[in-house]
Amino acid sequence: MRDLEQTHTNVSNRPVYLTLAAVTMIWGGTFVAGRLLAGSLSPLFAASLRFLLASAALLGFLGLSRIALARPTFRQWLQLTLLGFFGIFFYNLCFFYGLQYINASRASLIVALNPAVIGLASWLLFKERLGRMKVAGIALCIAGAGLVIVSRNPQLLAATPEAWIGDLAIFGCVLGWGVYSLCSRGLNQSLGPLQTVTFSVLIGTLMLCTLAALRDEPSWAVLSDLGAPQWLSLIYLGVFGSALAYIGYYDGIRKIGATRSGVFIALNPLTAVVLGALLLGEQLTMSMYLGGGAVLVGIYLCNKPLAPARKRRIL
Repeated sequence: MRDLEQTHTNVSNRPVYLTLAAVTMIWGGTFVAGRLLAGSLSPLFAASLRFLLASAALLGFLGLSRIALARPTFRQWLQLTLLGFFGIFFYNLCFFYGLQYINASRASLIVALNPAVIGLASWLLFKERLGRMKVAGIALCIAGAGLVIVSRNPQLLAATPEAWIGDLAIFGCVLGWGVYSLCSRGLNQSLGPLQTVTFSVLIGTLMLCTLAALRDEPSWAVLSDLGAPQWLSLIYLGVFGSALAYIGYYDGIRKIGATRSGVFIALNPLTAVVLGALLLGEQLTMSMYLGGGAVLVGIYLCNKPLAPARKRRIL
């Protein structure tokens, strides 16, 4: 009976795993898109435009689907404001400022720490059980992602004098994303992923646009100078990398938890390497194969149910 239950759990969670894999693959491209924008727009203006597009996409989807916006309680508004600040406002300021100083490969190496930060915070704050398998899986994900990134760009560890600013900013992304992942637990159940993402994005967008307006950063002249690659990067970041991906990620958290969802972020650099090989003819090395294999094994270990015999001993 336990074997049947375990098999059923694995099969029922398969769509969640596929969705999270797709989400993190989309996020793998956001570093490249963000880097393309780094020289064309100020960090704050770029972040504001990204989430204006994300807000429009989310509201458009709700309108086409005839889904009314929920009416959050006062407590839920406070939680949504927290998510909007850390997951949208703070995260994206760190993201775009960081990419002014370091390249996308170095940034993705730091972001690969996300699974460990989320797992540790879940254990400390919510007493989520971290067994040996999960700890080993998280460690493999980090090691594998690091191996893939460093083998793709061995020079990225040779820092420039100002690289520490970019490193610090991107680490701010890790902290902001940890809060965004962990503080959505109750809202995901009560409001649902779509409403939670929509409200948090709208609140974060309002914060970004307000600060941009106060700093007098919006400029039609700058927008008119943008080329097709920059506009495509903004659309990719706003519609795919924000609106759609955030909903998929929050749905995964609601169904399998923050730690198990967070380890899929280790697929980001692996995706970038595979796309580089397929689209740009970049060469795959043995180190990349080994790192990619370690990431996949790590994700499997983090999401692997306890064996029946182990369950009986615990019970």
